[in-house]
Amino acid sequence: MKQITHSRPGKGEAPTPKALTNLISRFDSYIRTHKPVQLAIPPLIILAIALIVLGGMYVTTGSPVRLGFEFEGGTIITLATDDSQDMLQQKFADYPVIYVRDSGSRKSIKFGPMSEDKQDSLTELVNTDYEYAAPEIKQAGAIYGASLQIQALKALVVSFCLMAVVVFLIFRTFVPSVAVVLSAFSDIAIAAAFIAVAGIELSLGTVAALLMLIGYSVDSDILLTTRLLKRRGNLDDKVTNAMATGLTMTCTTLAAIIVMYIVATYSYLIIPSLPQISIISDISIVLIFGLFADLMNTWMLNTGILKWHLQRPRRRRA
Repeated sequence: MKQITHSRPGKGEAPTPKALTNLISRFDSYIRTHKPVQLAIPPLIILAIALIVLGGMYVTTGSPVRLGFEFEGGTIITLATDDSQDMLQQKFADYPVIYVRDSGSRKSIKFGPMSEDKQDSLTELVNTDYEYAAPEIKQAGAIYGASLQIQALKALVVSFCLMAVVVFLIFRTFVPSVAVVLSAFSDIAIAAAFIAVAGIELSLGTVAALLMLIGYSVDSDILLTTRLLKRRGNLDDKVTNAMATGLTMTCTTLAAIIVMYIVATYSYLIIPSLPQISIISDISIVLIFGLFADLMNTWMLNTGILKWHLQRPRRRRA
């Protein structure tokens, strides 16, 4: 088995981190010692599980993921109060409370959709009893939320279809193009299943993260496909060379997003006055899981399909 080697960096080049070198070496060894079918089957099994999870959620709840405030409608009230979560639950027991959460030095209370009279009563109660707490009240109607659901779905479908068209125009070969599109679809499906299992609400932030995943997933797939189709040389060596660049790109992005998630989610533990930035936290965690799925789909699923395509015997024309 041929081992991956790294030359000493030249002048002006940064050395490859040891952890990244080890990761590339492990991927390289795995790809070289497994057949294309063995590479492709595990990601396809995980994709099937993700689709089953999303289908089960849709059957039981009417939506493949849990809808957030913007899509479902309701009210979110943020208060700077020392009252405990139990006290706030009791205080607003007459209203459809969904959750009470700590958000730094403030409390965030989410209510489900309610009638206009109930909404006016809630607003009056908050402004009267919690005037000292600098209340912030956000409302979204159920009709507006339903309209926003359709727009978000259209954005995802149109973006994915345009990406697929661009990929087919670039390669103009059926199997490699399908491999790239399938890998991107798997990234999004697995990320969506993670949202469903983790109980993360689908918000404008998580939709943005899914849209970003389309771009993040395609870049490494296009890099791999271009190297394998348009360069000469040993097939495994071409995969290794593409992997060195692709894994560096993905791991660099992952490192930045993990830092962003930690700061957005846990900075209030160090500085209590800082609120928890939930939208940044949701975007980050979806991207983190989606990029880990992309590592598997690019370097196992896409690589397996491409190796099978390039190694299969060609029929001679008569």
